[in-house]
Amino acid sequence: MDNLLKLIDINLNYKTDNNLIKVLQDINLEVKLKETVSIVGESGSGKTSLIMLIGGLEKASSGKIFFENNEITNMDEDEISNIRRKNIGIVFQSFYLIPNYTALENVSLTLEINKISNPEMKAKEILERFGLKERFYNLPGQLSGGEQQRVAIARSIVMKPKLILADEPTGNLDSENSELISKILFDYINSEKASLIMVTHDNNLANQTMKKIKIKDGKIN
Repeated sequence: MDNLLKLIDINLNYKTDNNLIKVLQDINLEVKLKETVSIVGESGSGKTSLIMLIGGLEKASSGKIFFENNEITNMDEDEISNIRRKNIGIVFQSFYLIPNYTALENVSLTLEINKISNPEMKAKEILERFGLKERFYNLPGQLSGGEQQRVAIARSIVMKPKLILADEPTGNLDSENSELISKILFDYINSEKASLIMVTHDNNLANQTMKKIKIKDGKIN
């Protein structure tokens, strides 16, 4: 398998008035095409910060990040946004759906922004695939937590990204919905031959991935 993502000596620091807070230290990580990776560790260990760096939502203090052999570390926001929009789907613990948009509009908007033809039809197809045919025209506030997360995942994968970043995707859900969401994610990875990096506190979910990484105090153990 070829490398999709590579992090070399990544550090992330925050400066306060009198202190330097070291969030991530000397992170080296490779993720191959079609590989699934879970990231585990205590709250505050740096897991979410790592996801934010990989997704281009945060800038590293030092080190290099390569996506498909292209260094993205020093790209400007427009360049990173273009890569993220086409190649990286992000799923958060909080659903971040647009509250006054229907489920269908939340998903089709991503396609419209990327100037994809027939956005509504394609959005309907993926929502139906996720068992949401009867929820096309419901607002997020009219959906259960599990349904909202399914809409959020549909939105994140509708462009068929090569990499899914999932930050506690089942953290707000009960066990039944957690199983459903994990099945949706792994089914997508298998069917589209994509890669998955997932932060989770759920050991059962983490054990389903090919590689399990533990972060402690900002370092990979």
